[in-house]
Amino acid sequence: MKRLVALAVGLAFVTVPAAPAAQALPDKLALTPPMGFNNWNATGCAIDEKLIKDTADIFVTQGLKDAGYQYVNIDDCWAAPQRDANGRLTHHPERFPSGIKAIADYVHSKGLKLGIYTSAGTQTCAKTMPGALDHEEIDAQTFADWGVDYLKYDNCNNENRPALERYTKMRDALKKTGRDIVYSICEWGQNKPWEWGADVGHLWRTTGDINDTWPKVVEILKKNAPLAQYAKPGAWNDPDMLEVGNGGMTETEYRSHFSLWAMMAAPLLIGADLRKISPANMDILRNKEIIALDQDRLGVQARVMSQVDGKWVFVKPLANGDTAVALFNENDTAAKVGTSASALGLPRRPGYTVRDLWQHKDFQTAGEISAMVPAHGTVVYRVSGKNWWNAQPLVSAGLELGTNVPGIPARITPVGRAFEATVTATNHAVVPVINPRVRLTAPPGWRVEVISKQQKWVLRTGESISGRWRIWPAATDTPELTSNVEFGDVSMTSKTELIVPKEVPSGTSTLSDVPSAWESGGYGPVERDMSNGGWQPGDGKPLTINGNVYAKGLGAHAPTQMVFYLGGKCSGLTSIVGIDDDRNDANKVGSAAFEIWADGTKVADSGVRTWRDDPISISGGLTGATYLRLVVTDGGDTYSYDRGDWANPTLTC
Repeated sequence: MKRLVALAVGLAFVTVPAAPAAQALPDKLALTPPMGFNNWNATGCAIDEKLIKDTADIFVTQGLKDAGYQYVNIDDCWAAPQRDANGRLTHHPERFPSGIKAIADYVHSKGLKLGIYTSAGTQTCAKTMPGALDHEEIDAQTFADWGVDYLKYDNCNNENRPALERYTKMRDALKKTGRDIVYSICEWGQNKPWEWGADVGHLWRTTGDINDTWPKVVEILKKNAPLAQYAKPGAWNDPDMLEVGNGGMTETEYRSHFSLWAMMAAPLLIGADLRKISPANMDILRNKEIIALDQDRLGVQARVMSQVDGKWVFVKPLANGDTAVALFNENDTAAKVGTSASALGLPRRPGYTVRDLWQHKDFQTAGEISAMVPAHGTVVYRVSGKNWWNAQPLVSAGLELGTNVPGIPARITPVGRAFEATVTATNHAVVPVINPRVRLTAPPGWRVEVISKQQKWVLRTGESISGRWRIWPAATDTPELTSNVEFGDVSMTSKTELIVPKEVPSGTSTLSDVPSAWESGGYGPVERDMSNGGWQPGDGKPLTINGNVYAKGLGAHAPTQMVFYLGGKCSGLTSIVGIDDDRNDANKVGSAAFEIWADGTKVADSGVRTWRDDPISISGGLTGATYLRLVVTDGGDTYSYDRGDWANPTLTC
């Protein structure tokens, strides 16, 4: 009888037959997910031996080696453009003048390991050096001779030859060298490598490339999370490298990224230039308590226990009998996320200890495991039955903002427009909480009015206390609300960042000259007066739709949203829309739909436009609207090259 496995899909669970279990390679490598560094996300081809040596030094001096990071990996562009007279790859003379073996020796002298890159094709992805297709044995032996410890094997320029054949040939070639080399299969999840990868390599990419944007992290999470059944010691799902520290996300988002990758037993490969990273982001990467979940020797990838309205609960059993729980809030506003000991299947006890792995504190609970999780945030608990009676009460506390306009993030709060905020505290502990108080502090110059404020001398298990305030924002450079819950000698403080937008100018304006209140780009930032060329700001080209070139407009890769504050003073928007010509013509892809929203009402929709289509004009009425929202949606296939252009977008106010 086939084993049945529950997978989280969308908002529900479906039961599907499990694939036959593949056997991990017998070499005993990568028994926990590899940890280290790869330069590609931060530098691309701008690589040299100084970067690699500096990174090895920083691993040692900044405590990353002590935290478990081992591999210093070189990505594309390290080799000379041509093989030598003996058919061997050789180092790029300007980037690595000392040679790769000298770099490996340096990295090894620090007690670390060196990784390298090539592709299972005729050339690598950057097309700067030869690939390993039909050169597997000589390349594998070259890597072994140099002292390489890790190989990332990419999928570009593969001549459409079968993936399993290409990746198996390199597996055999690596084995023949006799050197222990961790083998990373990077074929982007195209041929379901999770079904065969454990027989071939130690880890396999489950998705396309990551980039330093929040929507991309969530997109990859949703693809990798349902594959938990395939991960085990020596064989790991790989949702791609870490973006922590590259600057495209907030610290809250980076903590979520790091937490969720650790819960999913993903390889933890730092993708930032460690010479430039902020101290706060370095602290994220060095959180040993989160790393311990990733490196747990039981080797179980967290499963999705629930996913409702953007509120996720992940659960991961640990080797010592503890259970890790991650409460993730995908939404743009704070939300309460939780589960219970009984739902987790834990033994019934009077109480439990939950350790917050970001606060590094122990709390006690009678069974409820909940938190008020900030927008895009993740709270991670380690749950056990040990010494719960000595821990501080678990109180979920946080601030919720009143509904603004459907589709508009509630944290957008225009000057002078009143909104409501609620601070709630709930006691989940076995013991009562004595004399709890809730408070709210706004920036100087903001008007604040108390609507209601509860007072209870004793807050028993499961009971809550809350306060509500009405707030009128004023212009300020640091618009944030501070919520506070106090009981006994405990004070719990959290800050909520708001956006105080500027009104659009009067008259007629080109929208690319108008500051937005909020943007969410699906593949890199929204570009002004150029196309979206990828995840790096300013890497686009002139806006071009089917040969028509436009000097002004917005370049936005699906899925994207942009919000502009109108203040009820504008009458309409007209724009030319279409798929930009900056695309991969070989694959014939690129499609998206363009929508104009006035507050919660859609006032224009282009329908799906593809890379074949000529530009069209769409218009939407905005009379009386507080906000304009522009949306670029996926055309129903994939997100690949869905580079949408809003050309000559003219706003009348």
